[in-house]
Amino acid sequence: MHSTRFTRLLVLIVLILAIPAASFAGVFVSITVAPPPLPVYVQPVCPQPGYMWSPGYWAWGDDGYYWVPGTWVPAPAVGLLWTPGYWGWSGGYYRWNAGYWGPHIGFYGGVNYGFGYGGVGFVGGEWRHGGFFYNSAVVNVGGGHITNVYVNKTVIVNNTTVNRVSYNGGAGGTRSVATATEQRAAQEHHVQATPQQTQHETAAARNPQLLAKNNGGKPAIAATARPADFSARSAVPARAAGGKVEAATLKASAKSMPPPVKSPAVAPRVSSTGSVTKPASAGQSAPRPQVKSTVTSTTGNSHSTSPSPHVQNTATGSKPSAKTSAPQQHNEKPAAKEKDKR
Repeated sequence: MHSTRFTRLLVLIVLILAIPAASFAGVFVSITVAPPPLPVYVQPVCPQPGYMWSPGYWAWGDDGYYWVPGTWVPAPAVGLLWTPGYWGWSGGYYRWNAGYWGPHIGFYGGVNYGFGYGGVGFVGGEWRHGGFFYNSAVVNVGGGHITNVYVNKTVIVNNTTVNRVSYNGGAGGTRSVATATEQRAAQEHHVQATPQQTQHETAAARNPQLLAKNNGGKPAIAATARPADFSARSAVPARAAGGKVEAATLKASAKSMPPPVKSPAVAPRVSSTGSVTKPASAGQSAPRPQVKSTVTSTTGNSHSTSPSPHVQNTATGSKPSAKTSAPQQHNEKPAAKEKDKR
């Protein structure tokens, strides 16, 4: 009898310890300046089958915004797709909404990260019979070492106006809201970023040249072929900054921001049977309540009239279309050979 109670207690303790600390009490960094625009860069060649593209993004640290290079990462399980994180304006501050793995693509702020992530959904590939097939019209699979390939150019839309905005809401941000499909995806079972993705972000945080104040929005390492591999054989530099970076953004740091915003402590609920109900993480935003989304999208490449599927482009401040799952792509020919020469 005592042994059974001890076992249940032990299991209960393990479950509670497994709940992130943010679930009990959260402290949000009070960031009042928007992240820089997304830089323009060439997508590295996919290193091997089964790897998925994780777009680059601006993260926040003690010294301000720093760039986390886009990279190829293996999916944690068959059938899972990566929904990128995004910055959103909420309560007078910019807050990061973490990405996740799930069976369907959820809402990522309408931000056009490029390479299949045009603001709504993902068209860079799909799972078929236990294997991932790549849309070579959108992502860079190189010269033949990957055979699970198809071509769908109908998802490419070339226009002339581009705004590489990297956040949702606020001044100058995208105005997208979650569609009904994205809201359903938000209710599905999710898997957090893999250890490789976490290691990749940690490595970026420790690299001074990735700080916005040091690179002016044009990082020397914009993308990598493999996570946390910043060597010359893997890294790709940014071709250009995505637009003007405000002086306030370059000067921003933890010391220059208002005091942190504290969220109320939320303890896990324990039922009479000893089971634990895990509360929502304080670091994640609740799914947006909007269901209807009447949106249009005009995106393109103002730097080139001959776009490439493997050059990152981002969305305008207008809303992406909810009537189609095809995000906006603006593409030139793949620059994989140029990368190989380097």
